[in-house]
Amino acid sequence: MTNSVDLAFTSALDQARLIRTKEVSPVELTQLYLDRIERLNPQLGSFFTVMTERAIADAKLKTERLSESELPPFFGVPIAIKDLNPVEGVPCSYGLKAARDRIATHDDHIVAKLKQAGFIILGKTATSQLASFPYTEPPGFPPARNPWNLEYTPGGSSGGSSAAVAAGLCAIAQGGDGGGSVRGPAACCGLVGLKPSRGRISMAPNGEALSGFAVNGVLSHTVADAAAFLDVTAGYVTGDPYWLPDPETSFLEAAKRSLEPLRIGLVTGIDPIGKADPICAEAVEKIAHLLESMGHAIEPITPNFGAMVEPFTVLWRAQTEVGVPPFLLEKVNRWLWWRAKFTSATRYVKAKQQLQTFARQVVGLFDRFDVLLTPTYLHPTIRVGEWAKLSPVSTIGQIIQWIAPCPAFNVTGQPGISIPAGFDPNGLPIGVQVVGRPADEATILALAAQIEQVQPWAEMRPSIADF
Repeated sequence: MTNSVDLAFTSALDQARLIRTKEVSPVELTQLYLDRIERLNPQLGSFFTVMTERAIADAKLKTERLSESELPPFFGVPIAIKDLNPVEGVPCSYGLKAARDRIATHDDHIVAKLKQAGFIILGKTATSQLASFPYTEPPGFPPARNPWNLEYTPGGSSGGSSAAVAAGLCAIAQGGDGGGSVRGPAACCGLVGLKPSRGRISMAPNGEALSGFAVNGVLSHTVADAAAFLDVTAGYVTGDPYWLPDPETSFLEAAKRSLEPLRIGLVTGIDPIGKADPICAEAVEKIAHLLESMGHAIEPITPNFGAMVEPFTVLWRAQTEVGVPPFLLEKVNRWLWWRAKFTSATRYVKAKQQLQTFARQVVGLFDRFDVLLTPTYLHPTIRVGEWAKLSPVSTIGQIIQWIAPCPAFNVTGQPGISIPAGFDPNGLPIGVQVVGRPADEATILALAAQIEQVQPWAEMRPSIADF
């Protein structure tokens, strides 16, 4: 590494290699990130909790073990965890000011898996309140800000994780995606954001989140890091309500394989919501032309997601009914809470049935296509607080217009990955989404890696990163 900034932006897999070859120690790498967090987090609001003492203690123990012959794949590599997933002995707030000092009594399953893989946890990253929104501005916390332009959001609800990776506060971060909450922040911050298939990563010790729509995912600089993260976190846990068979080869190997020509559906608009902003449409069309030059077949389509909006909203607002008094909720969550309070069980069940019917129609598109290529969001990143003065109804309408390409694939449970695809006129990143057949992460990882090889993005850094 030529300097500390280069090391901070080195991929997690390469950091693991540097540790194994003793070119850098876990203590040196952890301290590098803690120093950057101390310097930059006050501007970014990316971490709610920084686990300085625990991270250094873990790094020292791992540095002492470097002579061992068998080390886990990410041994000594620092990572960040979204503040929606408990880490034993550390506050877990869910973006609620009233819960910011509530100490978790256990590790979430994915946290335990990441520890087993050798990661060192730096801290808990910012999330929107109850992970409800595609921006990260929970009352009682500083808003998370986009490292490319601090006036703009890094997305949400995994906005803290995306800001941290984009600013070089960690090389990789865990996030959760219930309607685009990994893919959207990745697009806002110029990162790779992988939402795995439903059932790929266990939600233990819980059963499901947001009626099965929410899954754990990852934000990283490279496709390979996302694939390797999936390798160390995937797998069935006894009692899981959803599960998938283990893949025949690792996801990292799948990301390296060559692809036969694919049938790709190109989406630049969604009925009845409308067309993508020209900037986002142009970005996805450029990627489509690139793929066509590689031999893949492109066919424009305009899917209709209209049947999803109302029933998805019914289930979305139901997540606010988690035993939190409404006076502790910000205004949109409070409005959703009251709507949920007067939604009957019959209406809830009917909404789930409607979404299952909708899912069959969407998955049916994959009789014609191997993957879909869409804008990650329909318009570029919004400013911090841009919708703060709107009514709850207007805010939800704006959210639907923005995130429309993402939630349908939470409903279907299909895997999706957002990859960088250029910048808007304000210098903010734009992302495109690749969606695969159910349980087919292998194809979208391979296709994303193919794009990455021709159009590399890992060296992109916001100017704030050099400080």
